[in-house]
Amino acid sequence: MKLLRTIRLDPSDTFVFECAAEPGEWAVSGAFMFADADPDVLNGKPRAAFRSGFLGVPSLGWSTLAQIVEASEADRTALVVLLAQQLLERLGAPDIASARAAAEEEVAFAASLCDHPKDMLIAVRRTFEEGAIREAFRTLQPRGTRKPMRAFSFLEVEGEEAAGETVDLMNLGREAKQDE
Repeated sequence: MKLLRTIRLDPSDTFVFECAAEPGEWAVSGAFMFADADPDVLNGKPRAAFRSGFLGVPSLGWSTLAQIVEASEADRTALVVLLAQQLLERLGAPDIASARAAAEEEVAFAASLCDHPKDMLIAVRRTFEEGAIREAFRTLQPRGTRKPMRAFSFLEVEGEEAAGETVDLMNLGREAKQDE
């Protein structure tokens, strides 16, 4: 079985997001964190997290990229339990049964994104469309055999074209700061 872990190729997550996930945390999409968000007032660092963040479960911090890793059934179970606890204790789930059901669903969705080779990186782009959150995922793989991996040594492999939208990675942190 494969699941997602956060990865940090450079320090940008620490200034792009209000709370950056630590490298190596188990991760889920995290779109549920924006279920009640008003897209018209979402700006700055929360907007950056909405647009391009994976949720690190232990910290409830954000990561621009997630890495596909091998996981055991025990890892999956522990992730579900941890996410259910977070949903109950920090995010207001009504009871443990509801939290567990939601966590099972989130972890199953994260696992469904892992139908690629181990170590492949995944990025997300979220938008609000017609009152709903829409997610598009793309995979990235290293160019050549460079170690350690650096942020600009990746090639996009597959994913959805961003309709009319470009992301300026060099200025993303500055935009977030100006929006605050």
